[in-house]
Amino acid sequence: MATHQTKSGFVHNGNAQIYYETAGGGLPFVMIHAGVAESRQWNNEFAYFADTHRVLRYDMRGYGKSEPVEGEFSHMVDLVAVLDSLEFHEPLIMMGCSMGGGLAMDFALTHPSRVKALIMVGSGPSGLDLDVPTPAKFAEAEKAFEAGDLDLVAEIETQIWFDGMDRTPEQVNQEMRKLLYEMNRKALAYEAMKLGKRLPNTETLAFDRLADLKIPVLVIVGAHDNPYIQGAADYMAEKIPSAKKVKMDDAAHLPNMDHPEEFQGIVTDFLKGISS
Repeated sequence: MATHQTKSGFVHNGNAQIYYETAGGGLPFVMIHAGVAESRQWNNEFAYFADTHRVLRYDMRGYGKSEPVEGEFSHMVDLVAVLDSLEFHEPLIMMGCSMGGGLAMDFALTHPSRVKALIMVGSGPSGLDLDVPTPAKFAEAEKAFEAGDLDLVAEIETQIWFDGMDRTPEQVNQEMRKLLYEMNRKALAYEAMKLGKRLPNTETLAFDRLADLKIPVLVIVGAHDNPYIQGAADYMAEKIPSAKKVKMDDAAHLPNMDHPEEFQGIVTDFLKGISS
């Protein structure tokens, strides 16, 4: 893997500053992090795919180096501002995890001419309601947040999202687990500041528009992710004509962090298929 010069900075959108990093050259490849992470979620993928693509990752408002500010905002408007400011215009490869996947899909449906392919990682379409059990730890995390114990919230959420179902904290990659805890702890501190009002990405939800996706879609899900995400992956595989679903056995909600090389291999195979 070659080392590429990374360009970083901030895109100003209204009173917010959105942090970004770009590297490499070739077909543009945009990576959008999960709601419990920040752009460092993609450390391995950003370096790896810079060999073959012009890669972009950024911190959504309220994450990482993109601090929350007063006022109404939408993640979609921020994303468009980042793409336009950095001139990411050609048809894009878009990859999003969890909330970032929902945003990537909303963008692909709103700007179909701008997206060449979509990679949905541990995520689902906006507006999807499924009748599945909710793990008990969700209520524990909410209670700890209300009590102001952000360290405890971050630990419980790391158990939910990183360890996942049926895995103990000892069974996972410790370095990556620590990184996820750190990223989420920072996001929780921002959330506790109660700054800014988030608006929906779009007026029309994605869940009943999946047949409109006329591009290749890769759905990656970890076998240890929660029942809702498993159900969302199955739903997308069924409703999107071009969808290909891959399940990673020893992974949860952030499968790229569990096994970077396996993940990169899955994505590389998909990208080869669309460029040929």
